[in-house]
Amino acid sequence: MAFSISRPLLRREARLQLSLGLCARHRPVLSCSSVASSSPFSSLVRSALTQNLKQSSSFLSVRFASSKLGADENLLKVLRSEIECIQEFKDPRELDVPEGFPFEILDNPGDNTITLKRDFAGENIQILVYMNPDVEEDEEEDDTDQENASKPSFSLHVTIDKGEEVPILEFACNLNSEELEIENMARKNPDDSDCQGTYEGPEFSDLDESLQKALHHYLKVRGIRDSLYSFLSEYMMKKDEREYQTWLKNIEEFVRK
Repeated sequence: MAFSISRPLLRREARLQLSLGLCARHRPVLSCSSVASSSPFSSLVRSALTQNLKQSSSFLSVRFASSKLGADENLLKVLRSEIECIQEFKDPRELDVPEGFPFEILDNPGDNTITLKRDFAGENIQILVYMNPDVEEDEEEDDTDQENASKPSFSLHVTIDKGEEVPILEFACNLNSEELEIENMARKNPDDSDCQGTYEGPEFSDLDESLQKALHHYLKVRGIRDSLYSFLSEYMMKKDEREYQTWLKNIEEFVRK
């Protein structure tokens, strides 16, 4: 009896599942995209949004292009003004090398250094010269100290070479308006690229006074003396002016392209 009752129930459940499956198979499926595409209002909204995005993008492009153009034009104007100012106050006179100046001057455009070179009694002497950065003035200095501080000073790297298989002698010097100072010296092998750990002697100021004087005289007879200052200060100031003007023109050329 229980078996006969359960069979109709199973058949009815099976028919119900089949009916649900058929309904699901034939029911139309509506997606957001289909609704949106079939709605005239949604088409208008989508068209308006697209148009606004295009206008916003165009506006931003014009705005950024305008800002860039204005910044470039302003920079070019300032650069041109600076170049004209240099040309206006430039000293047109050529600097004459002093009579009896013993060194050949090697000056490569674009470098902030020059090299003085000479042969002396079988020695090859080279001096690398560069202008020291300006130092801020001390408010407590008197007028004389401030005047000297406003004058440029130069670092000199001196090498004295006596030829092959002979070590070279190097001096690090500072040349100012008052004197030539030897800061230190060292004897080095020209092939030694790594001189770390090599004993280079004591500080020059710690040497015996008579030895200091002898070393100053050693350089003096080779043309390395405090009288170089007058010519070097004029030469290096003119070089700095030339290099600065060239630098400004290079920047101007880049911005203008």
